[in-house]
Amino acid sequence: MRQSPGGAPPHSGKYAVRDRIFGIGDDYWIDDEQGRHAFLVDGKALRLRETFELKDTERRVLITIRKKMLSVRDTMTIERDDKPLATIKRKRLSLLRNHYRVALVDGTELDVSGKILDREFAVEYDGELLAEISRRWLTVRDTYVVNVVRDDADPALLIAVAVCVIRLAERERGDD
Repeated sequence: MRQSPGGAPPHSGKYAVRDRIFGIGDDYWIDDEQGRHAFLVDGKALRLRETFELKDTERRVLITIRKKMLSVRDTMTIERDDKPLATIKRKRLSLLRNHYRVALVDGTELDVSGKILDREFAVEYDGELLAEISRRWLTVRDTYVVNVVRDDADPALLIAVAVCVIRLAERERGDD
């Protein structure tokens, strides 16, 4: 079985994520579609700068997300094991306002497009769907689902990508 970009263990499925992840000061769980805890969002990191950690159920850090402080365009970075994993920014020459590019350090690129602010968008690799982000699967307010559709995809990375593009789109719109 092949691993997806990012190198984490495979696991497809749906994950419920709170909408205002950067506005939350407390820790909270991201649950899978069976209602089991899957990832812990460490909200304590938010107090220093625009950063959060995504941890596994054993509270080991899987992903760290940071907003780059000094960049011409808004950019966010995703790290794994204190090393850069991906950089996310809006596509410069896109006809679609809500189109982002995720550049992984191994040279792989993911495309994110759709209605980001409505929480209705997709993450693709080389034209193949990796994840769908949507509110339509839930009735819970202020929550959206990251539906990881490929078994060899990295759920932690795809959740982090969704969080980053939403935050970048909100900042671009002026929702600070």
